Amino acid sequence: MSLLVVGLSHRTAPVGVLERAALTGDVPTRLLHDAAATATVAEAALVNTCNRIELYADVDKFHAGVAELSLLLAHHSGVDLEELTAHLYVHYEDRAVHHLFSVACGLDSMVVGEGQILGQLRDALAKAQDEHTAGRGLNELFQQALRVGKRAHSETGIDKAGQSLVTFGLEQVAAGAGEIAGKRALVVGAGSMSSLAAATLVRSGVTDLLIANRTPARAERLVEILGPDVARTLDLAKVPEALADVDLVISCTGASGVVIKAEDVAAAVALRTSPQPLALLDLAMPRDVDHAVHELPGALLVDLESLSHAHAASPGAGDVDEVTRIVSNEVTAFGAAQRAARIAPTVVALRSMASDVVAAELGRLDSRLPDLDERSRAEITQTVRRVVDKLLHAPTVRVKQLAAEPGGASYAEALRELFDLDPAAVHAVSGTPVGGAPQPSAGGTR
Repeated sequence: MSLLVVGLSHRTAPVGVLERAALTGDVPTRLLHDAAATATVAEAALVNTCNRIELYADVDKFHAGVAELSLLLAHHSGVDLEELTAHLYVHYEDRAVHHLFSVACGLDSMVVGEGQILGQLRDALAKAQDEHTAGRGLNELFQQALRVGKRAHSETGIDKAGQSLVTFGLEQVAAGAGEIAGKRALVVGAGSMSSLAAATLVRSGVTDLLIANRTPARAERLVEILGPDVARTLDLAKVPEALADVDLVISCTGASGVVIKAEDVAAAVALRTSPQPLALLDLAMPRDVDHAVHELPGALLVDLESLSHAHAASPGAGDVDEVTRIVSNEVTAFGAAQRAARIAPTVVALRSMASDVVAAELGRLDSRLPDLDERSRAEITQTVRRVVDKLLHAPTVRVKQLAAEPGGASYAEALRELFDLDPAAVHAVSGTPVGGAPQPSAGGTR
């Protein structure tokens, strides 16, 4: 597999660009299928979160792959290619694996070490599997990334630095609008992030919580989980008038436009009697809360942009160095395993050829010595096979070791040349056509 990653994130693009590039509705599915359908791509997966959009692909040509995936990102995001290119990053082969493992460990997150990214990567893999765009290569890669991420969280203190985006956001709210406990709160949305926010609010001491969602059934389900003594549903259309009756609003919907307008916030602030500002935590991308709320007196807006600035200025990120070492070691091990796997078909083909030679010679022996007794024939057969096995043992073991090193593919080629192996035989073992790209396994075909 030749892994290519093309994407943009909060590290390379301002929130305004990420907001315009956000993929909603059925756009992610269409992008995934279009990527997998390009001539250079054998497999594809899409990681699409509030602060990153990344295409992972198994490609047979680097430059063509970069050009095609960049064009697709521009087309489906609606951002001009020239503008988008300035914010894209490209990783290839081991660097691409390193990037994915770093993402899985939370090292590339807005809040370093946050664990929610593991669920997002799991969803990305499941989506690619469901849409039949991920084959054996990406399945193995993402599964290993998930294992590396879990290892980082279980073996290090990265969780100390890795609060969830919700927790970090609420810390910023508390710093500007007082402690969370005892506040009247409203959560707009009932997806995974909103549900996490609602649960976090309850754990933080909120006992009066409203849940508003476009689909009432999902809001009702969340109220059932939290408990009707703590939470109640609210008609989404009544959110503007409810703003005056709460102290804190957390919004994270999949809407493509503003959900909470500046004029509604201004009207709510005018009716409030509390000395604390009306706090709004906007975790959506694109944003749910009108950016103009930042300028309103009596209101405190914490959004992804302000969270990014706040985290950049925060002190150390726990055991980041230790997690970085884990990632580096895991990338090395994964690369070695992948390179060793590439030579396995050549080794199998070599041993098959040797077995055929032994069988042919023993057949010739039978024709020349038809009266040879069974005991003698068995001894000769065992001896010939033992000699061949011993002759092949050292070179095949050594070539596997050498193939695990960077650039090891050349050793497989040398082995094929030295023993004049039939290319068709090698590709038959690996399951790929001669001169063709690897075919996805049954777990995902294109």
